[in-house]
Amino acid sequence: MTSADVWTNEAIISDAFSSAPDVELGSSQSGWKLCRWRHFVGSYALPALPSPTFVVHIAGKPQVKTWDRDGWSETSSIPGDATILPPHQPSRWLVDGELDVVTLSFAPRLVEHAGRPDRFNRLRFAFSDPLGTALTRQVLSELYAPASDERDSYVGALVDALTAHVLRGASGQGAPVIPSSVSSAYRLHTVMNQIREHPEDDHGLERLAATAGLTTSHFCRVFRKATGVTPHQFVMKTKLDRASHLLTNSELSLAQIADSLGFKNQSHFTRAFRQFSQETPSDFRRRGREAS
Repeated sequence: MTSADVWTNEAIISDAFSSAPDVELGSSQSGWKLCRWRHFVGSYALPALPSPTFVVHIAGKPQVKTWDRDGWSETSSIPGDATILPPHQPSRWLVDGELDVVTLSFAPRLVEHAGRPDRFNRLRFAFSDPLGTALTRQVLSELYAPASDERDSYVGALVDALTAHVLRGASGQGAPVIPSSVSSAYRLHTVMNQIREHPEDDHGLERLAATAGLTTSHFCRVFRKATGVTPHQFVMKTKLDRASHLLTNSELSLAQIADSLGFKNQSHFTRAFRQFSQETPSDFRRRGREAS
């Protein structure tokens, strides 16, 4: 395959949405194409793409899920999360609102030159990539600015840097962590992954801040700036994402689900879930079973 296959990705996505991207930029010489997609959608199926694609959740719906074997994913993507779509694998997505993402497609030759093309053989969904997200946002801000030769050169350099970053990360050669304030992004990533892996644990603010090596006040500021939500909101959202998965894919009672996720009692769980999804856990489970 050649870099022309990169353009095929965008044609497939456009066909799935029945609309063109909001903005697009491509370089056949460099072997990448970047697009922003803004579209109101419920759920949709995306056919297999010929080239691997890096996706950044920019804005829009704060809970986007993907199909995972026999149901919607336990976790969900929020603005600031990144996903890697492998080539030759169809996927399904649940949005129920505005989808606002940026896609960066790579020519296969770039992946092969990265040294570990097998790293792109599986879906990596809703992971934290502060640098990739920051570069993507900077590219977008420049694309909406007045055109000029200087701007175009700058945008090209930014996307080349983003491409190198994604390919380097996929090759398994992680960047060294330097003990300084700059490493806050890495430490936040560690905290967020711990919460996602064990949402039922006691994720008190002091404990989370200690894990990140920051004071509680500094941790709250850095966390909110990076994710758009407070640490408590992120913990609660993670718990309720897991609860949604259990309600749909298990026979556990509401009391058992509440206990397994660390809620004080079933009433506390029900109140939190209603605030999260505008319906009770029982109604959510009933609607899911009626739809299946």
